[in-house]
This record gives sequence, structure tokens and C-alpha cells, in this order.
Amino acid sequence: MPFRFFCILILSLLCACTDMDPDRLYALKLDHAPVAADWNAALPKIVTVKGGRINKVDPLPRIDQDTVHTSTASCHHGSSLPDPVDIDVRAFYTDTDLYLRLSWADPTRNDNMRGWTYNGTSWQSSGDFEDGLGILWDIERKYPDFTCSYACHLDDFGVSGQSFRGHNRMKLFKQGPQLDLWNWKAGRTGHLSFADDRFIDKDGMHGDIPGEIFHPNSLKQARPSESGEIFGKGDRPIYDFDGAAVEGQKLTIFSRAPGYLTDHPSGDRADVVAHSVWRDGRWTVVLRRALDTGSPRDARFSIGENAAISFGIALMDNSLYEHYASTVSQTLVLLPSNGKNTQVK
Repeated sequence: MPFRFFCILILSLLCACTDMDPDRLYALKLDHAPVAADWNAALPKIVTVKGGRINKVDPLPRIDQDTVHTSTASCHHGSSLPDPVDIDVRAFYTDTDLYLRLSWADPTRNDNMRGWTYNGTSWQSSGDFEDGLGILWDIERKYPDFTCSYACHLDDFGVSGQSFRGHNRMKLFKQGPQLDLWNWKAGRTGHLSFADDRFIDKDGMHGDIPGEIFHPNSLKQARPSESGEIFGKGDRPIYDFDGAAVEGQKLTIFSRAPGYLTDHPSGDRADVVAHSVWRDGRWTVVLRRALDTGSPRDARFSIGENAAISFGIALMDNSLYEHYASTVSQTLVLLPSNGKNTQVK
């Protein structure tokens, strides 16, 4: 049976039981953790994100090749925004857990922020950042038409004459209900199969358990008394990808090492499990979290239309700040297995 027809059939059957909004993300109940066949048959919701900075292997082929146009294209044609990115989002739940699968095209894989490469005589750190994903939940369902824009503001804003300063910072504009943030980072969390569980308030982003868990894999970082910059000339990694000390190893040209080391989170900060794969120019990330963690910082997922919860999505393409974001309010609904619109107490 063709996939599209299968989805339409399922949707039609469900619509016979309860009113459904085609613009919402619906999660069906399973009696087991979803497997590939379940994901392939799930109802997809396409969420379009916009406004980020795309990372290209070669930024030139799509614009004119002469010097004037490659260096000052916006003077002639006006600047243009990168193309939007479509994210295929699917959801299931069981008696205990919510599962989300997100998949999007990204021809460039970036999962080793400031990664090290040995050139035969010394170590060099790349200027790369990493791909990433953020899901922001309106925990208390208090924000009308919720999007990530509720948490995106200019900080340290100021104007002096014709000069301007300010930078974007994720925080609430004023004191209000906190937002739950799941932050997957392709390298720093993806390699350890989790998404950083954080929250946002008027003071910014915080880990559910406070403390820095990401550290530069840098000898100069570990020995501040040494001169030079972290990741700069003369610096080198301390550990390889297996956690073994680099010093004393027999290195070959193009030996590699991680740019950052991650402390595996504990407690509330480790609530979101993430399994990710990059294949054929596409990221696929499967997230799992308990329906109710018992933490006041976390979204609680209940069954029924009345318990629908709004969320926003952001993507990072080899960037920490210039992210794509959904600009339309998104809503997740956990469909009751009996077809009735009920809410779990």
C-alpha cells in the first residue's frame, strides 16, 4: 500500500472518531517502543523553519561567478534569506513515554565542534561549530499562539550616535511561566545519546541541573598558566574520541580528536534520550522522554485534545546562534487509544 494512501486512510479512520486539525501533530499510542515500521507508517507533520544561516560546502555555485557579484551581490540584487527548511516530525506515545522523530535535509554534517586534526607536526583546531535542534514547550499552556519568538530577544541593547550594539539572547521578556527546552547538539550531546534538558526564564537559559557540562578539549584550557589562546597555535587536545590520553600516542597524519568533552548529565538534566543518525544528506533524530517526569521544569504530556501542548522548533546548521525557527504555532496532541477525547488526570 503506498505510504501516502496509508497515512490518509489512518487519518480518515481517526477523523471518524474525533475532530482533528490537520495542522496539528498527532501522537498515536503503541504498546511498545516504536520501530522502523511504526515510524514509516506514522502521520507526518511538516514544520517549516526559516531565517537561519545555511552552511554550504561551496557557497558560490548558486550566484554569479564574477568578482563583483560574488563579493557584493546584495548591492545589485538585494540580500536574500536562505531557503526555509522542512522538518518531518512524527510522534508516538506509550503508557510511560513520548517519542518524537524529526528528520530534515542537511547536506553538510557538522558534529565535531572545534574538532582537532593532526597535520603531521602539530594539531589544528577547525573553526566549525555543530548542527543542532531545539524544541521549546509552553509548559503551562499560558502563551497565546506560542512560538519560539516568546523567548528570542535583543540583549544589552544600546544606541550611541550612529552605532548600535546588541545581541540575540534566549530569555523571556518578563517574569512568567517558564519554558521547557530540549537542546540536541549533533556532537556534544548526540554522541552521548541525549538532548540537554534545560529551561528558559527571564534571566536566560539554564540546565535543569545547574552547571557546565561542556568543556574544551584543550591543554591550554587545562593549564591556564600556559600562554596562548585555547584552540590557538601551540594548543593541542588532551583526549581522543575513546577518552584515552593523546600524549604518548603514535600519531599519523590526519589523526583526529574531539574539540569538546561532555560530562554525561544526571538527574533532571538527563531526562531526554536522543538517538541520531546522519545519512544521505539528512539528519534523523529520535527523542524519548517520560510523559511525566515529576519535575516542575518539564512539560507534562497528557492524553486528549484538552491537554494539547504548544511547541516551537529551531534548527542550527553549523552554528550556535544563527538558527532557523518555526514561525507558526505548533501543537502536539496525544490521541486516546479508544478514539474518545479524554484527558488523563
